[in-house]
Amino acid sequence: MAFVKNLFDKNFIEYASYVIRDRAIPDLEDGLKPVQRRILHTLFTVNDGYFKKVQYIVGRTMEYHPHGDASIYGALVNLANKELFMDKQGNFGNKYTGDGASAGRYIECRINSIAKEILVTNKAITKYVPNYDGRSEEPEVYRSKLPITLLIGAEGIAVGMSTKILPYNLKEVLDAEIKCLKGEDFEIYPDASTGGLIDVSNYNDGNGKIVTRAKFDTSDEKRIIITELPLDSNAKALLESIDSAYKAGKIKISSVDNFTTDHCNIEIKLPRGVYSKDVIDQLYAYTDCEKSIACQMLVIKDNMPVQMTAKEVVKYYAQKLTGIIKDELEWEKAQLTEKLHLRTLERIFIEERIYKQIEEMKTAEAVSKAVKQGFIPFKEELIREVSDEDVEHLLQIPIRRISLYDINKNRAEVKEINAKLKEIAKKLKHLTDCAVDYLDDMLAKFEKISPDLLKRHTTIKKFNAVDVKAVAKSDLSLRYDEKGYLGTNVSGGTEIMKVSPYDRVLYVRKNGMYTVTDVPEKVFIDKGMWYCQVAEKEIINSVLFTVIFRDPQTKIASIKRCRIPSWIMNRDYFLAPEGMEVLHIDTREKFTFTLNYEQKPRVKITEEKFKAEDFEEKGLKTLGVRLAPREVESIKVDGIQLELGL
Repeated sequence: MAFVKNLFDKNFIEYASYVIRDRAIPDLEDGLKPVQRRILHTLFTVNDGYFKKVQYIVGRTMEYHPHGDASIYGALVNLANKELFMDKQGNFGNKYTGDGASAGRYIECRINSIAKEILVTNKAITKYVPNYDGRSEEPEVYRSKLPITLLIGAEGIAVGMSTKILPYNLKEVLDAEIKCLKGEDFEIYPDASTGGLIDVSNYNDGNGKIVTRAKFDTSDEKRIIITELPLDSNAKALLESIDSAYKAGKIKISSVDNFTTDHCNIEIKLPRGVYSKDVIDQLYAYTDCEKSIACQMLVIKDNMPVQMTAKEVVKYYAQKLTGIIKDELEWEKAQLTEKLHLRTLERIFIEERIYKQIEEMKTAEAVSKAVKQGFIPFKEELIREVSDEDVEHLLQIPIRRISLYDINKNRAEVKEINAKLKEIAKKLKHLTDCAVDYLDDMLAKFEKISPDLLKRHTTIKKFNAVDVKAVAKSDLSLRYDEKGYLGTNVSGGTEIMKVSPYDRVLYVRKNGMYTVTDVPEKVFIDKGMWYCQVAEKEIINSVLFTVIFRDPQTKIASIKRCRIPSWIMNRDYFLAPEGMEVLHIDTREKFTFTLNYEQKPRVKITEEKFKAEDFEEKGLKTLGVRLAPREVESIKVDGIQLELGL
């Protein structure tokens, strides 16, 4: 058994780690899940400027992501609709109507020109690892210059954890990063291309919740036009929620017409006598026109799941951007330095006729040695020592090129390289300024390529969430019949009160037990229910319960006056001490009652009258006050004889 348990524990931990790191949670470094990263890697690999069938891209991606084409196709369509990395051609679905994309064989895509400026594909800077079968390579993670985590958002459920990152506005994120680099304060909030309204009062910088609403046009009081959708919604889902609320009788509408195409346009017509101001709160309360979305910014950082805030992500990328720019400049500097070294070798090799020294050499070793010795007098002009690779490069220069060698062209090229090296050295001393220039340049490019990405579509507004209970109408009859049943589906009997579906009720049974439940459809209470009321604390706390009970063993009666300050739903409580027999329960402040005592020889007084108000109100848990040291046979209330327990 111990072996089996250890085996299960080990396998479960490995499975959980895989789902968290390799499927559900995006990596902070590039903001992508593995399937998204592999799709982009495939697009970079096959990029020749032409559109490719999505089905072809899906097939090629399976070389790196062996989990079936359906998951790759879905991820590719979602990524394409973010409009950040890909150009698309064909029907990729409609984010407003909720319609899906066409099959992969009918639609096409390609990597766009700006994707390579965001994601570093240079293998000297980005680490590449073997794919699952070792036949090719893929990036472990891209080094991203922009916080893609925030730009495209993410949602995923792993083992024991989940992430929900809402998308942010591109311009606002880049502006925030610029402010961060300059040491200025900033604030950023989510933004969705479908528009709508959001209240970010409880957003907690990415780890709280937002309330989102549809935007209404109510210029005509007899109709409501939905012009913008709430976050994470579409016209199809919105119409279904409106239809459900109408069928349940929660909203009054005449008809709904959906004219949504490339923007939301849902027209709700109202019946006679109903106006838009009467329906708006009901739409927010009973349909998806208002939603509350819980957010959690969970990402993979340094191979571990970490919860971060939006500000922390921006600050991380601001610091990372300067690091990437430094690495790119260092790499470019190394390339230019190598190029300068080779041009210097070529000039000396040709100008000083070092190639003449190898004419009589018989072996490759002798040739290489002769070339290296030829450069000894010019050692001060060289950037580094001459290597075997340098010798091989020089020996491959054609005779024709040697005879037509242009010294002026070489000097011009060397001058240009030195100028570039000088510029790089200057940039390396001002990395923060370079990062700000890069972000400004990206904003200008996005403005030219896709200005819609820079516009804020969602309006930030403070509003109070509609209380469903406050909007709900109390039009359900709560009835109680002679058989002892209570509920809204009880036929016949007596109507106790009108309630709404969201009310809770407190009822006191014959034995003095009380319970608070949701409004029941039909529940057996018992014959002789003492009390029933909507369980609102303001109402119940104002009620003074007078409980008259007797000990079934001694038949001595007691009284208890108390209130019910609190309760737990669906839990049974007793007003009288447990085991006592309840004679009467009353909720009036003042009333009179008479105890009828058992008749005994030589005892002339057989009854005694009491006033309820003569007894003090005490706590719910008190045991009560004894009324008289005599056995009680029955009770009268206001002169009316009651049977025991009723």
